[in-house]
Amino acid sequence: MEAGIKEIDVFLRLCAMFFYVLTACLVGFASQSKLVFFTEKKATFRNLDALLILVYVESGAACYNLLQLCKCKIPAWSKRNSKMSYIYVAWGCLLLDQVAAYITFAANLAALEGAVLAVTGAKEFQWMKICNRFTRFCNQIGGALICGFVASLLMVVISSISAFILFRLYSPKRFLLFKGT
Repeated sequence: MEAGIKEIDVFLRLCAMFFYVLTACLVGFASQSKLVFFTEKKATFRNLDALLILVYVESGAACYNLLQLCKCKIPAWSKRNSKMSYIYVAWGCLLLDQVAAYITFAANLAALEGAVLAVTGAKEFQWMKICNRFTRFCNQIGGALICGFVASLLMVVISSISAFILFRLYSPKRFLLFKGT
């Protein structure tokens, strides 16, 4: 059973890495230029701080998942070590997976908020709708946000798997005691 769970975990982490890299690339390479009143205006992800942060967060999450995939190659995580070190590593993986899931979801929501303002504008603040002029840029950012939310949902599933791996180590009969003690 453990081998099947590990294979699913590896597959989901690879999928999450793909969507994180795709999101970061779509946002990072999105740009469009238009001639507006005899001046050329260019829309890039650097115009909105939430998109800039999204690129950094998604890139960091992809690197984190790559490191998690590499941890099985390090001998310190092998089964030859004590049960306590395995439990500490499982706790660390669960907490880091939770942090990655929450931070990426928050970054995607912040970018979505900025994108909604770009689509609808805000008359109270005299912010114009920029998606009327930069439609290709807005469509590319919209696709990137969808990929980012898919990656965030995959991280939620990965975090659930990490919780399962951790809590199956505890004894169901004795509160907070490990199996085999």
